[in-house]
Amino acid sequence: MRFEERFVRVLAAAGAAAVLSLAGIAAEGQDTRQVMEPKIPTACVGLNAQLVAVGDKAGDRVAEADEQKLDTDRIQSALDKCKPGMAVELKADGKKNAFLTGPLELRAGVTLLIDKGVTLFGSRDPAMYEFGATQTAPVAGGSCGTSPAVGTGPAAAAAGAAPRAAGRGGCRPLISVTNVKDAAIMGDGVIDGRGYAKILGRSYSWWEMARAAEPKNERYFSTRLLVASHADGLILYRITLHNSPNFHVSVNQTNGFTAWGVHLVTPTDKTLDARNTDGIDPGTSENITVTHSWIDNGDDNIAIKSGVTHMSVIDNHFYTGHGMSIGSETLPGQSFLLVDGLTEDHTTSGVRIKSNVTRGGPVHDLVYRNICMRDVMNPIAISPYYINKTTEPFEDPGYTGDKIPDYKRITLENIYDETPGDVLIAGLNDDHRTEVTLNNVAVKGIMQAQVHLAFADVTLGKMGANFVPEGKNVKVTGDTGVMKAGSDPCAGKFLPMR
Repeated sequence: MRFEERFVRVLAAAGAAAVLSLAGIAAEGQDTRQVMEPKIPTACVGLNAQLVAVGDKAGDRVAEADEQKLDTDRIQSALDKCKPGMAVELKADGKKNAFLTGPLELRAGVTLLIDKGVTLFGSRDPAMYEFGATQTAPVAGGSCGTSPAVGTGPAAAAAGAAPRAAGRGGCRPLISVTNVKDAAIMGDGVIDGRGYAKILGRSYSWWEMARAAEPKNERYFSTRLLVASHADGLILYRITLHNSPNFHVSVNQTNGFTAWGVHLVTPTDKTLDARNTDGIDPGTSENITVTHSWIDNGDDNIAIKSGVTHMSVIDNHFYTGHGMSIGSETLPGQSFLLVDGLTEDHTTSGVRIKSNVTRGGPVHDLVYRNICMRDVMNPIAISPYYINKTTEPFEDPGYTGDKIPDYKRITLENIYDETPGDVLIAGLNDDHRTEVTLNNVAVKGIMQAQVHLAFADVTLGKMGANFVPEGKNVKVTGDTGVMKAGSDPCAGKFLPMR
């Protein structure tokens, strides 16, 4: 059977296979739960919008005159009083379609339900995000919204700027899920973190502050859209997430997290620059499923942080971003990952595993299959050479450290990139060799000079790859012939962002 015939048949079956695995057949021991499509619960209360969103080319905004009209207290009060198994519903009221809030905390078993056409905006007042702040008692003069890079913050005094109190050194997220089970955010509405907007009392936005701190790798204090910790059973369903100042979804120390039908676009105004706005980042957690989701953002589309095991990423679409990533922290390790049925359209990397000797650890038992890519700079980047850049160098940067990345039992099957790009598969040294199986892997138009391998043990399956896996201290077993790809097996698979 020719390459393209087999690949198309596999892709045609991917949807059904994904449904089966999500319904209770755990593929290769990844998410061990029986994951079903979530259901929206009955509302315990409906809250009517009191603001009108102002539209422009980038989407909806908050009118300047409404900046202090916060809905924080009434939303939080409703969440606190709602019974487990029910939802607090945010509703439109005629032309009124917007809510404005400072930090919120979800409660056990309670769903925050945002109706279609409704936007929940985050406040741009940094005092609201300081630890200990409330709507009626913000904490002014803290570190949130500051950085030496823009002349504010505790370290800025040496540069002649007005000193500020150190506070607790950071910002609370817009939405917290801490020590509660079975909380959820659902609905066809939008949560907008407003990373593009000028921080109150500052001359810069959250994103401008982050970018200014990049050249010298300076600290900056920014809020995130959602941070969960000890949040077993957390669900995101059909919700749209826009314009987070920093990471969108960060989930830690959680057993059981589902993101189903999430739509994430940042920045919504493509003329703007959004640094460090990862899409979904799980860490120190197990039993995770991300499925039927659409992610277009300013950093890793998904970044699997340290200590994650048993995760499934099934039937998703990625656009602008840094790809399907693991790392850069891989200590104490990541294991048992399944990525099945993914399109990546204009991401900088495709399959990306990134770490280095200052933050590495064991990564093993990963399966990537049925992936279509186009206009991806590095369709495969499995690297111990991370240098805190968008893409990895092709040679060891010579860092020193004892936290060694070690990549074992990685399978890439039915992977196709319809445009040329570089392939990087490397282990650190002969004691820490990367183990990869390639079966039905093709990068159309790739030149041998774009193949970068070192300290790798490569097993070629029956369908192999369309490039020669060669390089420094590379061992190859299996079919050593070079596969020849035919017509594009991913034609029609790339869909517009939803």
